[in-house]
Amino acid sequence: MITIKDVAKRAGVSASTVSRALSGKVPVDRETRDRVMEAVRALNYRPNVLAKGLKEGRTNTIGLIIPNICNPIFPAVARGVEDVARENGFTVVLCNTDEDMDMERSYVEKLQNRWVDGLIFATAREESEHILKLKQQAFPVVLVARHMGAAVDAVVVDNYSSSVEAVDYLIKTGHKKICIVVGDRDLMLYRERFEGYRHALESAGLPLYHAMVLDVSGRDDNGYDAIKSMLERGIIPDAIFATSDPRAIGAIRAIKDCGLRVPDDISVIGFDDLDISLYIDPPLTTVSQPLYEMGREAARKLINLINGDKDEKPQITIMETRLVKRKSVKQRL
Repeated sequence: MITIKDVAKRAGVSASTVSRALSGKVPVDRETRDRVMEAVRALNYRPNVLAKGLKEGRTNTIGLIIPNICNPIFPAVARGVEDVARENGFTVVLCNTDEDMDMERSYVEKLQNRWVDGLIFATAREESEHILKLKQQAFPVVLVARHMGAAVDAVVVDNYSSSVEAVDYLIKTGHKKICIVVGDRDLMLYRERFEGYRHALESAGLPLYHAMVLDVSGRDDNGYDAIKSMLERGIIPDAIFATSDPRAIGAIRAIKDCGLRVPDDISVIGFDDLDISLYIDPPLTTVSQPLYEMGREAARKLINLINGDKDEKPQITIMETRLVKRKSVKQRL
């Protein structure tokens, strides 16, 4: 392996001169620099970036910890993180946890041991003490898509208000019996979306039918089985508010498999605005999250923290959503 001493010997200078010439931070006369660069090219020398990073106290590497890259919201988030990281000279290490807290803690330990400069978590739960511990240690941490109250810097959307808007739209278009397909309510974002649904019904004087509150997770995370079972029992809502687009797509399939039509018999509204939502039949009305921009903003926040730009208190950035109206909701008025 070619070392800095080999370059110095070929260029006829000291190793410290080579280091100064390569860093560009200390002036080196042009002739000497040219000799050093010629030696670098001739020997195909590659500086040890890790060693340099350790010496400077950083490696320009960040970790992105997500629940599952197969969940279609996370590729867009990850791309946003990666694009900003690359623009700022950082490399991203991606880890999937499958919502396994022990696996997540193991990843955190391994990444810290490998000198990552900071971590972005899309996995935060209220019981994620290891994230709070990192924050207490002044280790740069940012949350994306999920948050832990005001304890840690985060980039999120207003899940509560967005859900109120979605259900209000169903109500204003004449729907009175509205089902919700909701994910794991141990996660704050799904509790917030459920509370938005509940508030919208209550404000309109409409009942919340407990048989139409479908909690789904695990194997039936898209809600297909739960919705099909409900319909087969003769419980037929006017509309379904799905707390993610995959659940909305599962709802549309279940409705059709039961011999009913969307939106003529049952309207469906989702939450995400994934690319596929425009192309399913019918095109899905949904709450659009700026997933790519959320990833970019999370990376910007983290790099600012790494560079020492810290506010006195963690900052929660709330990105705007918008209701995208397509053809899966019927005007019943």
